[in-house]
Amino acid sequence: MKTLPASNCARFAVKPLTHGGTPAPLWLAAFAEKPLPALDLAECPRLIVVAPHPDDETLGLGATIAQLTATGVAVQVVSVSDGGAARPGVSASDRLRMETTRRYELRRATGFLGTPPPISLGFPDGELTDHEDRLTERLTEILEAAGRGTWCAATWRGDGHPDHEAVGRAAAAACAHSGAALLEYPVWLWHWAVPGDPAVPWEQAYSVPAPGWPTERKRRAAHFYRSQFERNGSQSAPVLPGYVLPRLLAVGEVVFR
Repeated sequence: MKTLPASNCARFAVKPLTHGGTPAPLWLAAFAEKPLPALDLAECPRLIVVAPHPDDETLGLGATIAQLTATGVAVQVVSVSDGGAARPGVSASDRLRMETTRRYELRRATGFLGTPPPISLGFPDGELTDHEDRLTERLTEILEAAGRGTWCAATWRGDGHPDHEAVGRAAAAACAHSGAALLEYPVWLWHWAVPGDPAVPWEQAYSVPAPGWPTERKRRAAHFYRSQFERNGSQSAPVLPGYVLPRLLAVGEVVFR
């Protein structure tokens, strides 16, 4: 992307996941009226997918990953944190247990999508803004090792979640250092934004065409993240409400470039 988007964390904060967010039919109607140009996956020689937490790679780009791996394109997932802060206020032992669970779920989900074992960087969940410089260095190393021409997909710098935006900024800087081509994928935009939202760079948006089978593969991969979609012990509600995945599946995958 050519411009650095403003943070949308305040927009996300006033519309938390306890609210339903923007319904999928509104997005679908907007795209039917003004379709986005299609991204040509045939141009991708190899792809590094950078996810702030285990599950973002699947929620944001699972169908794209499935399509590329099925055609023999090398895809490597990099998980920046282990997701231990998914449920705030837990004890140190519970946080460690959550990190272990989510690493396991990540391996199962990415394996189902066809990628090799993910790279887990182990940065602290919920604190990625404080580690952007070191993260930029690590991502630069990974992208340089992958070789020139590599595509790097990371969460959009304006996605509304502090960790997502920090990862997007770090990935953008790493791409500038390494020469990799940057794509940015939204996850939470579909929740807090609305069609035509001026906070979204629609002029830089591309849809990723996906026949039925990659979307179904994404849906099945997402269900490996039971810790996020199911109630856990005494918790009254899952981390991710039931409407999140159906909306993402309905809207499809979009990237900014």
